[in-house]
Amino acid sequence: MNAAEVIPMPNNDHHQSAASQNISPAAVQEVAGSGNIEKIRDILFGAQLREYERRFTRLEERLVKEAADAREDARRRFDSLEAFIKQEVSALGDRLRSENQQRTQATEDVTRELRDASRSLMNKINAMDEHNTHVQRELRQQILDQAKNLADEIHLKHDDLSASLQRESRELRNDKADRAALANLFTELALRLNHDFKLPGEE
Repeated sequence: MNAAEVIPMPNNDHHQSAASQNISPAAVQEVAGSGNIEKIRDILFGAQLREYERRFTRLEERLVKEAADAREDARRRFDSLEAFIKQEVSALGDRLRSENQQRTQATEDVTRELRDASRSLMNKINAMDEHNTHVQRELRQQILDQAKNLADEIHLKHDDLSASLQRESRELRNDKADRAALANLFTELALRLNHDFKLPGEE
């Protein structure tokens, strides 16, 4: 409420009120003599009270208008705030959906990479197993071949050694026979020297 619109309080001075309203003292005395207090009050304060009523009416209308304007402004602000909140919630939902999609895509990528790495590792393990199996098979074959060659070589060595032993045994037997014949020859020679041995036909 403006200071210019402050409603003045009524003045109890009958003469000043009557003078301000251009009411003659004789009329006031005449009404007062009749004992009608309501008429006196209307004469003295009627115009001022009506002015107060007009002012109160204007004040009430202004207050009603300001309240309506305040409600409209609050409604607009609330609608704006509601729209802003809806927009922020929608943007937040979009961002969350986008982040969720990105996380889902990242999870799928990591899962695919892990699956590919696992498959590649399994292939390498299988290849290594096959290679080890092949190497072991070749190694066993080489060992078998070397064992067979060694057995053949041992057999040949044994045959050669047996043949050599047999040959040397025969040579030793021949040497023994030669030594016996040589001994007999020496014995015969000794007997001849001693004239103890006579050949047949020398008698």
